[in-house]
Parts: sequence; C-alpha cells; structure tokens
Amino acid sequence: MAKPIVAIIGRPNVGKSTLFNRLVGRRQAIVDKQEGITRDRIYGTVEWTGKEFTLVDTGGYIPDEADIMDAAIRQQVEIALDEADFLLFVVDGRDGISPTDEVLADMIRRSDKDHLVLVNKIDSDNHELLEHEFHRLGLEKLISVSALSSRKIGDLLDNVVAALGDSALPKAEDPDDIRVAIVGMPNVGKSSITNLLLGEDKSIVTNIPGTTRDSIDSRIKYHGKTIVLVDTAGMRRKAKVRESIEFYSNLRTFRAIDDAHIAIVVVDADKGFDKQDQQIVRQVIDRGRGLILAVNKWDLVEKETNTMDEFKKEIKRLFKSLEDYPMMFTSAKTKQRISKLMPLCQDVHKRWGQRISTRIINKTLERAVKQYQPPAVKGKKIRLKYGSQVSQRPPGIAIFSNWPELIPVSYQNYLENQFRTQFDFNGVPLKFSYRRS
Repeated sequence: MAKPIVAIIGRPNVGKSTLFNRLVGRRQAIVDKQEGITRDRIYGTVEWTGKEFTLVDTGGYIPDEADIMDAAIRQQVEIALDEADFLLFVVDGRDGISPTDEVLADMIRRSDKDHLVLVNKIDSDNHELLEHEFHRLGLEKLISVSALSSRKIGDLLDNVVAALGDSALPKAEDPDDIRVAIVGMPNVGKSSITNLLLGEDKSIVTNIPGTTRDSIDSRIKYHGKTIVLVDTAGMRRKAKVRESIEFYSNLRTFRAIDDAHIAIVVVDADKGFDKQDQQIVRQVIDRGRGLILAVNKWDLVEKETNTMDEFKKEIKRLFKSLEDYPMMFTSAKTKQRISKLMPLCQDVHKRWGQRISTRIINKTLERAVKQYQPPAVKGKKIRLKYGSQVSQRPPGIAIFSNWPELIPVSYQNYLENQFRTQFDFNGVPLKFSYRRS
C-alpha cells in the first residue's frame, strides 16, 4: 500500500524548501527524490528508524497580489489539508507571527488534521525563547528547528513517525501479486479502462480500501494470477485554478506509481502525446516500474493505411526511450484491444523480475566488446572486465572496469542496446551501473 503523506505548508520565505531538501537530503533518511509533474512541485520518499513516508513541498508559487492570504496559497493548503496524513506547518521564528500564519493556523485547527508547528530559523538554544510567541496560534504541538543548520531535525522526524505509527511501516506484499497502476492526465479514459478490466473478469476476490481517499485497489484473478489494479480515479475538482487541480492529480499519480509494479500510462489519441504525458512516462521509468503506453480513444482518430505506424513514430520521436516499451492502441468506448492489456501486464511483470546468470551476462558483454571496443579516453585504455546482475524489479546490471568514470555515455547506450537485443526487456527499465574493479 502507498506510504502516508506528510505535507509541508506555510507562507512564502519561511524555509519550506530548505526543510524539504534537508529531510530528503540526509544520507540516513533519503530513499529517493522525484521531481513533480507541475513545474515547481517536489515529492520525496523519506525513511527514518525503519519507517517511511512521502514528503510533499507545497511551496513555490508567489502571486502578484499582496493580499494577506492569496487564493493560490489557500488552494495549496486546502489540498494539503484534504490529502495529507500529517502536516508540517513552518513559521519564521525571527519574523514572529504574521497575519497569514494566523489564517493558516485557523485552517489547520478547523481541519482537525494531525500536525506539528515548526518554528524555523532558530539556530541555537539561545534563541529558543522566540518560539514561545507562536503558542498564540492555538496549536499545541510545536518545536523550534533550523532547517539550514539541521538543528533538531532528528526530533522533528521522531515526532512525525511516532504520529504516523504503523501506517509508516513498509507494507508486506504477496510476492505473486502483480500491482498495476492505471495512470494519466484527467479525462483520458483511466476509469473507463479500469471498469472494463474489472468487468471482463468476473472473479473479483476483494475490494481493499486504498490509503488515497475515495480510491479502491481491486484484486482480480486472471488466469490463476492475482492482479491488483491500483486505482487513481476519484480526483475531486474542488479547486478552480488549473495549477491546483494538476497538483492534486499529480500527487495521486505519484502515489499510484510508487505503489505499483507496472504502470499503464493512458494518453488521449485525439489530443496527442503532450509534455504532461511525457513527464508521467519519465516518472514511471525513473522509478523503475514496468511501463505500457495505452493510446486510448483510438476510435476518434481518422485513419489511413499507416496511421498507427505514423503515430508510433511520432511518439518515439518525442520520447526516444519509448522504443523499448510496448504501445497498445485502445478504445474504452468500443472495447478495442482492452482485453490485451492484462496478458501484456503479465509479460512485462515477468521480464521486470527476471534474473540472468552471471555466465550469460559475461558472454553478452564479451561479444559486445569484441564487436565494438570502448574508445580510449584521455589516453586511458578502458577495459570492461566482467558484469553481473545486482538487482531485480527492475533488473540492474553492474559492469566492472578499470576506468568506470571514463566510459562515454554513447558507449553506455551501446551496451544497453546490446543487452536489450540479447534479452527480452521490452517494457522494463534496465539499470546499468559502472564500478571500479
């Protein structure tokens, strides 16, 4: 199941982004860092004392208006209040309480959400007296910190994981389950495809409430395998401003990808493969998930003999990596090719978890080097000594060399193509690392 969400909120310039970077940047705490789909939204996964949570920075947008509480900040906070499991409310200890702080505190108080007030920019114990003023906000849980110098960051994290409790423990999963997220921008047909997949196979075993509010993860039996459809439907369009809608939608998408093994990225054939679609695809690949591209609403496209091939070429031109991932042209309306998605998910899942023997990896490496030697760089002759698979789900291959840092990117791409040609990695990110032997 998805990790609980902790949202950082506060007015501009109180240190929210510095705090985010501090929490996800700690060598002990960081798991990964993910750039959000909206231009200035960032998500990260944080681990602390064996527990994990998703951290969201809601800052970054400052409007021209100088109102006490502008509409954009209010909408960001409303989204955080609605979606997050825990709130980190950051205030500036040096500036004292501002009118905006009071409005935010009132919103938190009325939401009844679990929270912690962080009086930031308190760099030493000598300045701790500055935190007392903030008790006037009427929020009980309060500590002073310095995001910049890391003062009391450990105490902050202790408070967060204690409040989240067992929900922050890594979730055990059935190793035989295949978790499939159906993701994409609003109105591309995600819910229609999900409903068709559930409707075509009548043996629904259980409906498990997801951690995302008003979402359902559905288990179905398909040819003896349990497939969990990670639902991303149910986005409430409560905010009228486009950016806030996208933020809310993208947070759901991030969680669904994080929780899945395979992502079916649904795009609108009538609209085309735009930048937002490309960013979702990049997010799936960067997170090491298997990927299938479903070009939906294919019934709306006027077709000639080579229309599908031309569409594929255009997508690959816009996003070259998609040459290594399957594309399915579907129509939820006419049910065209919807039935082919589940067997394709099973195939990709099998490839995502495959293990290749060291002997075969080294044979492939030897053949690739014999065909094309790595070029000399800075007068250094690069030798690739051996390779081995170091991880699964997704497959990770380490190549050991005398000068791993000098191997050109072009040669790394060549090796990946050789391995993809030799083994069937269609639909699967392939992670290469180069190490000194």
